[in-house]
Amino acid sequence: MKNIADRISQRYVLGMMGFLCTTNSYALRVVLNVAITQMSTQESTKYTDPGTCPENSETNLTSNLVLKTTIKNPIYDWDESTKGLILSSFFWGYIVTHLPGGIWAEKYGGKHILGVGMLIASVLTVLTPWIVIASNGNWAIIVLTRIIVGLGQGTSNPALNALLAKWVPASERSTIGTMVYSGSQIGTVLCSAISGALITTTQTWSSVFYFFGGSGILWYIFWQILCYSSPEQHPFISKKEKEFLKLEIEGVSKVRPPIPWKAFFTSAPVWALIAAQSGHDWGFYTILTDLPTYMSEVLKFNILDDGIWNSIPYIVMWVCSMCSGKLCDWMITKRYISVTFARKFFTTLSSVGPTVFIMAASYSGCNKAITVGMFTIALFFTGPFICGFKVNALDIAPNHAGILMAIVNGCGSFAGGVVPYLAGALTEDHTLIEWRTVFWITGGVFVVTSIIFCIWGSADLQDWNNLETSKKEEEIENNKETRINEIA
Repeated sequence: MKNIADRISQRYVLGMMGFLCTTNSYALRVVLNVAITQMSTQESTKYTDPGTCPENSETNLTSNLVLKTTIKNPIYDWDESTKGLILSSFFWGYIVTHLPGGIWAEKYGGKHILGVGMLIASVLTVLTPWIVIASNGNWAIIVLTRIIVGLGQGTSNPALNALLAKWVPASERSTIGTMVYSGSQIGTVLCSAISGALITTTQTWSSVFYFFGGSGILWYIFWQILCYSSPEQHPFISKKEKEFLKLEIEGVSKVRPPIPWKAFFTSAPVWALIAAQSGHDWGFYTILTDLPTYMSEVLKFNILDDGIWNSIPYIVMWVCSMCSGKLCDWMITKRYISVTFARKFFTTLSSVGPTVFIMAASYSGCNKAITVGMFTIALFFTGPFICGFKVNALDIAPNHAGILMAIVNGCGSFAGGVVPYLAGALTEDHTLIEWRTVFWITGGVFVVTSIIFCIWGSADLQDWNNLETSKKEEEIENNKETRINEIA
């Protein structure tokens, strides 16, 4: 085991398990977005409104009707506002545990805070079909269940950030950070594609909850075996890697400093980061929670095609995320650009690009190919957000990365609670014109928050990070390059 450990970089093992964590995390939150199209009745009213797409494909219409009438699980009479309420309820719990999760992760270590939260969310997802059926589709019971799933997942991002602060050197921050957080796209892809196939094959919407909840429980088992809160606690990390990380991890104090609450809320870079996160979450959650509904009820995709076509934009988003993370680290290492410029440039790219193509999608009419193409390009440009603002908390305050992520991500997640309900309330008739209003709002939020980050954002280590360096640590820092060469 020791010989194998010497050959494997444990920080990349952590990065891969973090990637699988976010993959499972997003699958658990997206599963209901897809399943709800088959859990509820869907009226096929013939509108005369020119903004309504016709049922222009007999195959799609027949497929939807046949599947709807052969589903073995009960189907419930929920209107659009009720469905929007159910979809948004996850975020009510998700917001609540962000700050406690960040504090607990820095105090007790990120491993167990992250693991237990994901286990709770996975178990509740497995139990969701039983709860829905036992309550006879009582929306209040379902909302409560999703709130608890959100409570479990709310600790994920703060705990992951606390772990990255202790495990990832600055030279690999964009690469490993992108690896971890890009799981959000893969989770969405897998959930969208697999859910449609599972529902069609099994003729049950319950199957998707069992599948993805079970995969989350399996991830938890491997997480407990393979990952630890810090290099010092890891039982089989190589001495070479442990020494390398001790020298390379900058800005993290060995003695846990007090939390600078006042500095958090009076810091311009923190508020700029909150704005960037809020804008991204508003746009991303609009697409994440409502694209399956848009494709099903507006463009009239059947459930199998809905899952396949809905997954394509996230595949290209993941590719862009991984490539932009590598590019960002390379440009910073070569000193072609500063870290602050990199964060602002990639944040702007991930805001303005999606705005242009989301708006283009809203004016593409009922042409399915062009609309999916526009959404695909929009999400491609969303990809660089990770090496933009997402890792920015590690730049400005690595000592408080978990808590800062909790504050920033928690504020941004308010969008997740608002967007599905707002979209449902604005699109009762499922028309293109109604959805165009939703996309105009999304584009405006994207652009305004990006401008705020470009003006006040920063990647400079903040004075309130409370870094306390002993004389011995200063001597190590002064001789760091020499020591690294000796280790190599």
